[in-house]
Amino acid sequence: MVDPMAPGFWPKLFSLLLQATWQTLFVVIGTMIFTGIFGLIMGVLLVATEKGGVLEAPFGSRTLGRWINGFLAVSINIGRSIPFIILMVALIPFTRLLLGSAFEVHSAIVPLTVGAIPFFARIVEIALKEVPPGLIEAGESLGATRWQLIWNIILPEAVPGLIRGYTTTAVTVIGYSAIVGVIGAGGLGDVALRYGHQRYSVIHIIGTVIILVLIVQLFQYIGGVLANRADHR
Repeated sequence: MVDPMAPGFWPKLFSLLLQATWQTLFVVIGTMIFTGIFGLIMGVLLVATEKGGVLEAPFGSRTLGRWINGFLAVSINIGRSIPFIILMVALIPFTRLLLGSAFEVHSAIVPLTVGAIPFFARIVEIALKEVPPGLIEAGESLGATRWQLIWNIILPEAVPGLIRGYTTTAVTVIGYSAIVGVIGAGGLGDVALRYGHQRYSVIHIIGTVIILVLIVQLFQYIGGVLANRADHR
């Protein structure tokens, strides 16, 4: 049982929460960097290689396009179907092989990224499909190549939706980042588990909840501002 009246309790609490907050932000930002890159690539290829897409027949082969599209669709569906806590445990051997340890702060980035990429890829798919087909047809009539259509028309038009989807993914990752504390990966989840649960400290629980809410609100605000600025409709 934690005694809040013990000498030095509050300075230690603030120091602990500050360190855990930086660990959480480090993990979330690292995860979102990789998620943004690979999730965007998967989402773009998923939409572009579907029937009628600009890359329906990459290298002149519709069969290859169908194979790529099918593989991506199945991979995304499988990734979204596995509960994160199960995925996290299942990836412990892979994380240890990749980073040398599965129980460090930076190790949490691996399962979080693997879990977030399919989620963001599906959001990318939705955002890209909201681009008016007329714009793509206009680009084709002007002689734009397939990659020019993607980079100069489809992606720019989808930016507001992509930003909102990226923000939603970041908020989801923040929630998942608390779960990785179960395997000793640090962060606010670890504080809530070790102090709040195991030592019955309500103060630690309240502190972690308040900080997580503030982090989510910050990400939501920044994402909302950027999305509104990018939306010229």
